This record gives sequence, C-alpha cells and structure tokens, in this order.
Amino acid sequence: MKLYSERSFLPLFPRRLIAIAAFSICAGQALAVNPFTVKDIRVEGIQRTEAGTVFSYLPVRVGETYTDEKGAAAIKALYATGFFKDVRIEVEGDVLVVMVEERPSIAGVDFSGTKEFDKEQLTKALKDIGLGESRIFDKALVDRAEQELKRQYLSRGLYGVQITTTVTPIERNRVNITFAVDEGEVARIRQINIVGNKAFSDSELRGLLNLRTPGWFTWYTKADQYSKQKLTGDIEALKSYYLNRGYIEMQVESTQVSITPDKKDIYITVNINEGEKYTVSGVKLEGEMFGREDELKSLLQLKAGDVYSGEKLAESVKKISERMGNFGYAFANVNANPDINREKKEVSFTVLIDPGKRVYVRNINIVGNNKTRDEVIRREFRQFEDSWYDGEKIRLSRDRVDRLGYFKEVNIETPEVPGNTDQVDVNMTVSEKPTGNILLGAGFSSSDKLTLTGSIQQANAFGSGNTIGLDVNTSKRNRTIALSQTNPYFTDDGISRSYNLFTRTTRPPEVNTGDYEIKTNGADIKFGVPFSEVDTVYFGAGVEQTKVTTFLGVPGHNDSPVVYRDYVSQFGDDASVPGTHTAKTTSFPLTVAWQRDSRDSALVPTTGRLQRANLEVAPGGSLQYYRAIYSDQYFKPLFRTMTLALNGEVDYGRGFGGKPYPIFKNWFAGGIGSVRGYEGSSLGPRSSDNGDPLGGSSRLIANVELQFPFPGSGNDRTLRWFTFADAGNVFGEGQRIQLSELRYSAGIGITWVSPIGPLKLSYGKPLNAKPEDKQQQFQFQLGTGF
Repeated sequence: MKLYSERSFLPLFPRRLIAIAAFSICAGQALAVNPFTVKDIRVEGIQRTEAGTVFSYLPVRVGETYTDEKGAAAIKALYATGFFKDVRIEVEGDVLVVMVEERPSIAGVDFSGTKEFDKEQLTKALKDIGLGESRIFDKALVDRAEQELKRQYLSRGLYGVQITTTVTPIERNRVNITFAVDEGEVARIRQINIVGNKAFSDSELRGLLNLRTPGWFTWYTKADQYSKQKLTGDIEALKSYYLNRGYIEMQVESTQVSITPDKKDIYITVNINEGEKYTVSGVKLEGEMFGREDELKSLLQLKAGDVYSGEKLAESVKKISERMGNFGYAFANVNANPDINREKKEVSFTVLIDPGKRVYVRNINIVGNNKTRDEVIRREFRQFEDSWYDGEKIRLSRDRVDRLGYFKEVNIETPEVPGNTDQVDVNMTVSEKPTGNILLGAGFSSSDKLTLTGSIQQANAFGSGNTIGLDVNTSKRNRTIALSQTNPYFTDDGISRSYNLFTRTTRPPEVNTGDYEIKTNGADIKFGVPFSEVDTVYFGAGVEQTKVTTFLGVPGHNDSPVVYRDYVSQFGDDASVPGTHTAKTTSFPLTVAWQRDSRDSALVPTTGRLQRANLEVAPGGSLQYYRAIYSDQYFKPLFRTMTLALNGEVDYGRGFGGKPYPIFKNWFAGGIGSVRGYEGSSLGPRSSDNGDPLGGSSRLIANVELQFPFPGSGNDRTLRWFTFADAGNVFGEGQRIQLSELRYSAGIGITWVSPIGPLKLSYGKPLNAKPEDKQQQFQFQLGTGF
C-alpha cells in the first residue's frame, strides 16, 4: 500500500504545494507507484460532501491509468476546493481509495455586547463575505471578520474596543462562532489645532469643519467622534475655503491625530501653508470655438482684477464644457492652464477648448417601465433621435421624467456606439413606484382642531399618465368632497385638461363668535398651455352655486354677524325655518392664469423661483365680481447649508355691475401661511356688532425665512429649522392697502416633510400688535407649503 497525504495545519496553499513536492522528492522511487489501470474508486470520510463532487475533481477515472503525477494533482485539486482539511490517496490492488477529512461547517454566528451596531446587519455583512450559517469554517476568514469588525468600531470613535472570538465545536462536525465585544467608551475630540493660518482666525476655520469638540448637539450629531473620512472631507473644505479667496498655492502640509493612553481623548493638529493671495490678471480662450467666442466668454465667472476663486474657475470650465455639449460636442475637452506671477501676486489663465467630433444621438432606449407606457416617458424628452447631441436637452429630459412622480429613480447614460466615434445612445433606466394612494387619517391643527381626511388618488392610471382622484376633508372650518381628473397631454403638444367636481362647506374661524354656513357646489374645466419649459398659461370656466345660511335667535347657534345677514337680505331671504335665513346665488367664473416654475424641487426647494398670477372673473349670474392674485416665491442657497426663502402675495377683488364683492370670497390673514404669531384668520376688518374678523377683499403678505438643516439630519432636506419674519394684513372692499396697517412678527420654527404631508411648527412673536389683535405664539399645521 502506497500513501500520499497533506495536513491542514500548513496555513497557506503555496506551502502545501511545497510540502507535496518535497515529499515526492524525498520519497523517490521507494514510494513510487507503478502505473496501473483503475478498476474502482472509493471515497471514504465524507459526511456532507457528495461523492460525485469528489469524483469531479479527480484527474483519473475508472478504466484509466493511474500515475504518481495524477495522484499529486488529485490532492492539490481537492485541497483547492476548501472543503477538506486532510486528503490522502491510498492504493489497494487495482482500487484507488480517496480518504478525506472534511472541514467543519458553521452552525451559527452570534454577537454579544454589540450596542453600536444592529446584530442583524452584522450577521448579513459577514454572510456576504462567506462567514455565515451552513458555510465551511475558515479560520483565516474568521480572523479577517474580526479585524473588519474592529475597523468599523474605530470608525465610530470607539478606540477602546476589545473583541474576543470563540469557536466552539459541536456535534456532526460543526462549530459555533461567537464574537464577544467590549465596546468601551467613545473617544471624544478634545482639541482641534490649526497651525500656520494668518489670513483667517482659528475660530473661523474651525467653523468650516464637520469635526468639532463636544458641544450642545454633538451627543446627537456625533461630530465630536473622530473619523478619517470626516477629517479628509474637512481638509478639502479648508483647501476650498482658501482657494476661493485667492490663495492658489495653499497647502495642507500635514495632519497629526493623537489619542491619550486611556483611549478617551483625541487631539487633532492641522498644519497649513497659506501662501500668498493672488488676483486674476486676465483670462483668455484658445482653441476651436466656431465663431462663438463672445458667447463662451460670457460664461467666464472670473474676470481681470478679481480675487482668484477656484470655485469660480471650475464653474467657468464646467459651463463652457456644457455649452459645447449643447452644440453637439459631447466629449469636448476644456482645460484652464494657470500662469503665476509670484512677484506681482497675479495669476492669468488660458482656457484651452478642444471640441472633438460632433456627436449624434442614434437611439433613445428606455428600460424599467413595466407599467408606464413608453409614450408617457418619451413625450417628456426634449432630445430626439438622429439629432445632434444636446447636453442641456438631455438633462432637461431626465428632469421632466423625474418630475412626473411615477418613478423612484431615473438615471440616464450616454454611451458611445461601438465602432463609431460620432454617435451615442441615450439610455434611460427608471424604477417604478406605486402611484396609487389611499389615505385615511386624522390631523390636528391649532386653528381647525380635529380634522379627518381621506383620499383615493391614482396618478399614472393604467400607465397612461392620467390622474384621477377623490378627496375628502372634514375640517371644522372647511368640509370638502372633490372628484378630479387630469390628462397632462390632452393634445400631443402638451396641453393639459383638468376636470373638477366639488362640494365645500365653510364655517367661521375658531376666533369668531358669530355663526354662519356657506355651502358651495360646483364644477370647472381647465386647460394648461405650456409656452416654454417653465411657463404655463391656464384657461378655465366653471359654474358655482352658493348657499349662505345665517342665524338669528336660533338655539344652538350664535347670531351671525350683521354683514352676513345683510348679504342674505340682498340676495334673497328664505326663512322657512324661524331665525334661519338663506340666500342662494349662482356664478359662472372664468379663469386665466400664468405660472412660471424654475424651482429645483416642489416639496423642498433650495434654488429657483415660483411665480403665479391668476384672474377670476364672473361676468354673469347672480354675482358679478373679479379676483386677481399674484404670488412670488424665491429660493437662493446661502453659504453651504443655508437657504434664503422669500414669499410675497398680493390679492385684490371687487364687485361690478352694481353687485357687491361676495363676502364668502374674502381673504383672511393671521397664522401659518400668512402672518405667524397672530391667531389664524384673525387680522383685518371686524364686524361692527360682535367684533368677529370678516376677512377682506384685498390682502398683502410678505415672508422671509432663513432655512437650515436640522442638527444631526446631515444633508436631509426634508427636515429643517428656520427663522422667519412676516408682514401682512387684509383690507375691506373700498379700503386702500396701507403699509402702515401691516402687522409684523418674527420667530423660529421647524418644517418636516413627513410621510403624511408637510408639517410646520412655529413660535412667533408679534412685533406691533394692536390691542384688538389676538395673539397665538405657538402654531402648527399639517399640509402647508411655504
């Protein structure tokens, strides 16, 4: 009997090969096996592995000739599987016996003492690298997992972490693996030193960093926990700050991070060399510009005499590259080469433009739209097949598809067509999301108290892009049932059509003492005509029937304000119920409106502008009036995280044809959405008999907000806090808008785009309240916008 064997205690596979080779050399002819024909192969020692698996790795079959070389090859092949820790080949006559000892399998992986990480996440992460239940046990893999686990704890600032790994053998050649973790205490950043700065103070530079020493909110933000990734980002922030202020040669020469022996405190030192401050002596363009030199020059953000700014230079290069892409040169190469004059502390730039070849779009391919029809997506495209590549049109196409709201993700790629240097394909990949929505819920606001809401809405119905919906609102002040249908592409040119059928019941605000009821039933149709990518004009017509009910001396109802009783008397007085008087009117409002929307987001805008103008005229029927509305919202990012938000609105209404302006069309002011710090709908003219707010036929509102990310929310724009200043009031019919009558307030608040709608909380302080004004400093609202 002859034997070949290899033991598993040799840790590295190359050493196994060396051992096999050495064993063969030392054995020489004494252990050599004379070649013979194999009549049978037997496998011994397997428990989990199928015999067929072993046979598949053997280089010899029954009926073939066995040699020493094939025996050595069989041992190497079986070890390479990783299934076995010992392999032997024996020869019994004409029978080849393969004897193996299997590696144990992992019965389970468990963790103890882990508070910083979720156990399920850790288990999944280890399974992804091959260490999990039912996998083959590999000591090297366990060691690697332990080191990776330590690395993750170190990245969270837990430098005192201790991990003990226990491998416990159990029955049926299995093992349990347990990682016992002693997390220790989090190491905090006690000091950050910046050395070498002269132009800017330590506090100014430290304010740029995400890493900081312990403070009020660091228990939540964890900004006082050291992270190499955070430090790298902070170094880049320092460089950008200097580069954008003229210091073109600024360098971060070194960083030192030290930790105290007890591994609780961390000290960071950043050594910088500011260099000199440079101004721009000139910027010139060179290369092929196709006669558009003046157009491309206008894109330059840096001009002669400016202080050098790396951000402006990069933006200039980007805009020129994008503009060349709009002409079809998708792969234009634009580089800015500096020429530094250290004596004069000036720098000039030569921007070299190499447009490359002009590129066409061959095909537009859309994938991922399993429900949405291709035409619904393609009609949003502004880039066409067989046309010049236009980078702006491609970006606009992507944004328009994303704004449909039908998809979780919209990605676009423009790969070159293989074998062609002047053609690309536009590949759009979408990931659909459910567009149906059934909402049943309850809300509470400071003005309307308990509100029950319900809606059934299906956007992109049957993949057509159309929207149908039913909305129900049981607010104490405004009860609504509305059925709507919108076709955004009623015509191929993008003209939209909307139908609305509604019934609304309105009651006085909470601050009123008088009682009345206004019930309006109506329907309207509206068409939207796009005149540009951001401008749309709307035309509409409708019919409304309104019933106004007043009360005088009716049990369970307060007497209605005298102006409502006068209105009912003028338009008919149905007093079938004693003390209850009703007037019914019919109007046929015609609407024309204009909207320009260039915001980057409808829910959480940070840049752009939204302008609206609306004129509603009712020329016939019981009522004759007009209402004009103009609103303007402006958003501008300030610094890195701050957004300036401005809002202004002017409303004006009048009756004509000898008819008064309908009192139920009045505007109100006070509360969230107008002037915070005052009770909702409490400002403006009041009833002469009971002092109830009546609203007005004209209104002026102005709001300013500075919006900041909420501490600990990172870049999440859906949760923000803000400071604000409001101004506004309403004025009665025939009364001029007087700036001296405006009410002012200021305060702070929080806004959150919650799963059930936008939520806004504010604390406002009236600045010039009059004795008759009703104040309400804390207010909140679910479902408000600006």
